[in-house]
Amino acid sequence: MKVSIAIPARLTSKRLPRKVLMPLNGKPVLQHIWERAQRCRHADEVIVLVDSEELQAVVRSWGARCVLTNPNCQSGTERIIEALSAFKNEFVVNIQGDEPFMRPELVDALAERHFDTRVEMLTVVFPIKDSEMLFSPNTVKVVRRNDGSALYFSRAAIPVNRDVPQPDWLQKHTYWGHIGLYGYTRMLLESFKAFPRGLDAIESLEQLRFLQNGVTIQTVETDRPTLSIDTIEDYRLAQQQIRDT
Repeated sequence: MKVSIAIPARLTSKRLPRKVLMPLNGKPVLQHIWERAQRCRHADEVIVLVDSEELQAVVRSWGARCVLTNPNCQSGTERIIEALSAFKNEFVVNIQGDEPFMRPELVDALAERHFDTRVEMLTVVFPIKDSEMLFSPNTVKVVRRNDGSALYFSRAAIPVNRDVPQPDWLQKHTYWGHIGLYGYTRMLLESFKAFPRGLDAIESLEQLRFLQNGVTIQTVETDRPTLSIDTIEDYRLAQQQIRDT
């Protein structure tokens, strides 16, 4: 069971520009992600997809495979599709370029679920444990069907527990958060080009483009979130976390 790993990364991120090159324990954020991806048991290739020659030069200095893509790509998925010919496997895992603590076992879990079920798209979810995370727009929430597949993703706290005070929501219902790790088949990625944009542009969540166009996204559960770096506050938390490990 071998898969391709793609790490889309860009210097021009809107909320925290150049975050992929910010140092963590002497290495850029992106290098931590690339090194962790090498430890995934089911991966036989890891390719970093970048938006600039500057970033390409840095990535290649580590000895990583790197493809320069159009800086105007709207999402990591679009960046992967542009470079799809560089990947040799039928199943591709997308690791976000701002997840320096990504756990290799989650990538392996996606790969194993795919090869067991042949589902065309998967992602990772975790139970939300605190209200701050539940109501933060930086934490993506997901509502699921009984079979575990995703019904909807949102930056809002969903579902709304109308008859219960907000401080008690977590005691009355299990809320699920989303980790931005995706696995998809090459055939699905090739189809994505024809999908019109819609809710994904409103919520700024690329997975909604798949859902809105009829794709089933199966979920794999983990017990805790990973820290993604979206803001300067997240970066400070990452600095603290890497000091504590």
